[in-house]
Amino acid sequence: MSGLLALLDDVAGIAKVAAASVDDIATQSAKAGSKAAGIVIDDAAVTPKYVTGFQPARELPMIWRIARGSFINKLVFLLPVALLMSQFAPWLVPPLLILGGCYLSFEGAEKILHVVLPYGAASSTTEAEAGDPSHLEEQKVKGAIKTDFILSAEIMTISLASIDSDVLWIQAVTLAIVGVMITIAVYGVVAIIVKMDDIGLWLTRVGRLAATRALGRGIVAFMPWFLKMLTIVGTAAMLWVGGSIIVHSAHQMGWHWPEESIHALAHSFGQGDARLEWIIKAVVDGMLGLCAGLILVPIATKVIAPLLGAKTAH
Repeated sequence: MSGLLALLDDVAGIAKVAAASVDDIATQSAKAGSKAAGIVIDDAAVTPKYVTGFQPARELPMIWRIARGSFINKLVFLLPVALLMSQFAPWLVPPLLILGGCYLSFEGAEKILHVVLPYGAASSTTEAEAGDPSHLEEQKVKGAIKTDFILSAEIMTISLASIDSDVLWIQAVTLAIVGVMITIAVYGVVAIIVKMDDIGLWLTRVGRLAATRALGRGIVAFMPWFLKMLTIVGTAAMLWVGGSIIVHSAHQMGWHWPEESIHALAHSFGQGDARLEWIIKAVVDGMLGLCAGLILVPIATKVIAPLLGAKTAH
């Protein structure tokens, strides 16, 4: 009897440890996912453009192919690399985060420059009109998966840096959960966004009530404005996240002045209001991200891109 009681006590102890571990994983996953929110917004804003101009019947299959590629990017390629880096080269995390922050800042600044100084817009054509639709679809899917790989690498690196536990399996499970949940969330939202105009048209055709048909027309009219708003929010999020990553990673590498100065500025003007302080920090981080991006745009377009183009041609 005493042996049975001892066994039950051991089982209860194991259950408590497992419950604590599950709770820890849930907490770490929520924290890591929230840190990557800015990139998630941009990912959701960027992806719809890859299926624009194709037949409605091809939109969801294309999104599924991109989502499948995103799962492979995160779980097959990036997850093992992130775990190896955390175990054998944790000092690489801050420099990689700075590199990713620079990339996000560059992307955000380039989008703003395209609006302020548009070029090449007159030659743009609808994707389905430019050539063989199946070939274009293949190109667009591959391009979307490549873009997703860069954003996914940043998501996984930010998530890894946000995990407080040093236990390898907790890191692995947390990163896997974050990768799966973010991919489902992003491409689920993308699928809804892409098909909303079709839903609106369907309501205008089959709606028996005038209000239903009016709702359908409203959805069709609203979606272009919504996509523009999503692009603006995504660009702002890229600059904010890019700037904050650069500042925080520099602090981790020993350069404390930028983060401490921003904190002092927010505290001075926020006067103890946590929400106002957060807004001030976000604005300053976004401005720094924009400045970094504006510096990087000519470097990337005039130096790096020609070099990569020459190497590819060779």
